[in-house]
Amino acid sequence: MKILVGISGGVDSAVAAYLLKQQGHEVIGATMSIWGKNGVQKKIQEKMNKLKTKSTHGACYGPDEKEDIEAGKKICEQLGIPYHVFDCAEQYEAIVLENFKKEYLQGRTPNPCIWCNSLIKFDVLPKIAKMNGIEFDKFATGHYAKIEEKDGRYYLKRGSNLKKDQSYFLYRLKQEQLKNIILPLGEYTKEEIREIAKNAGIPVHDKPDSQDFYEGDYNELLEVQDKIGNIVDKSGKILGTHNGIWNYTIGQRKGLGVSSTEALYVIELRKDTNEVVVGFKDETMKDELIATKLNWIAFDNMPKGLECKAKIRSTQDLTPVKVTFSDNNSVKVHFENMQKSIAIGQSIVFYDNDIVIGGGIIDA
Repeated sequence: MKILVGISGGVDSAVAAYLLKQQGHEVIGATMSIWGKNGVQKKIQEKMNKLKTKSTHGACYGPDEKEDIEAGKKICEQLGIPYHVFDCAEQYEAIVLENFKKEYLQGRTPNPCIWCNSLIKFDVLPKIAKMNGIEFDKFATGHYAKIEEKDGRYYLKRGSNLKKDQSYFLYRLKQEQLKNIILPLGEYTKEEIREIAKNAGIPVHDKPDSQDFYEGDYNELLEVQDKIGNIVDKSGKILGTHNGIWNYTIGQRKGLGVSSTEALYVIELRKDTNEVVVGFKDETMKDELIATKLNWIAFDNMPKGLECKAKIRSTQDLTPVKVTFSDNNSVKVHFENMQKSIAIGQSIVFYDNDIVIGGGIIDA
């Protein structure tokens, strides 16, 4: 079987390619180039040059992309497989960055990695590869998750190593994508993958993981001027000022610039009044939310109700929920336990044991 492997320059994708070749497949490596050369990217590069900064230390979006591409090239040379780099910067900017900017400026907290996976990495990249004459049967990545087929439906499942499981970031994948994807690392732990890479002589066996999609100041990407507003409590009392609601996230405690006898947390971002609302820890707790822009993997038709488990952060443990469906493609979710700092713009993902049922964007 011919398999195109998305090579990031890190150990996970390198071992995914290695394992597939060991299994006897014809493997082709491909990296998507997403760092453009115009506008905001040019300004950031000039700033880094003045500061003599050479790296963003492993962020998946940044001016050191060329280092990852060079690493990908060396990995594929060592594995003895072809390697291609495809320019996906225009699509990434239009789809991922524009959504990122729009959401942040509205006082929401987006997750660009989720949009990138479903719309760029598992969609634009393989499509561009085929447009460039690369023939392959399946597309593979180094994600820690599993895909299983039963009765013609493809199910996304959590990876065996729950501490590293990345199914949360893949919940927006469609059936037509899942049927053409292979995830070779689903049964492994990170430690096992690093050991395989070390034994195989893969040079990135000890390369640190990416920690964020962009490691610089988000204001560099947002390209907006300061917009001074008030920091207030729930009663409207002014406690301080801020330079833009996009500098804050729900649940944030540090760097608020206001003092109190008890720790304060961001509990709301009000775009219309340009206010950052803060409160005490108990005011960050909620047991309900509304989710929209839903994507269901496990079924086609929405039921009237659903009892399952869910999480609102990738690192969170699963918690029981009751899901009520509405007619406008949204759901109301009631948690069995109170949840801290539910952030509008983030994703909630639903599970049936290890199977990803689907998920959506938190809207209220």
